[in-house]
Amino acid sequence: MSHDPGTEPTPDELDALALRAAAGDREALEDLLAAVQPRVRRICGRMLLFPEDAEEAAQDALLLVATRIGSFGGRSRFTTWLHVVASNSARSTYRTLRRRAAERLTDELPVAADPRTTSVIAGSRLDLLDALEVVGAEHPELVEPLVLRDVQELDYAEIARVLDVPLGTVKSRIHSARNAVRPLLRVTD
Repeated sequence: MSHDPGTEPTPDELDALALRAAAGDREALEDLLAAVQPRVRRICGRMLLFPEDAEEAAQDALLLVATRIGSFGGRSRFTTWLHVVASNSARSTYRTLRRRAAERLTDELPVAADPRTTSVIAGSRLDLLDALEVVGAEHPELVEPLVLRDVQELDYAEIARVLDVPLGTVKSRIHSARNAVRPLLRVTD
């Protein structure tokens, strides 16, 4: 890569690497995965409470990047595409953790609650992930824009580009998603 080792590559450098990797350049893919690993860990860590869970999601996300890089066409920044992949991976890991916890509950009553699936802090990431699952079951188109805006902190225009929908649609979906999620979050005074 054309940047100093130990520093994070610029978005332009990542875009160039991603396009080379998407075209089948194996070395570019290896460089890309090494360069984005810290970023993927941060993205997953913002959504999952425990470092082990975030690491599991990050590894899954990196595997998805490696296997799906051919679908990156350069219409948006690679970092935007990466945010979507990593966010979806974190949500998938959370769903898996919830399913495992539910299976354990049917086998035996737990001695103590599993903190990975039981929120003790109102409005926590776990509450949000639970609420997103509920909203996503009925309105799946609302979840991704909300995660990209409120969790991953992408701007509206970038979300519109990555989802390939008009800016007004993005704003409307985020507004609707916030209204749908709000009553599902536990808020204490």
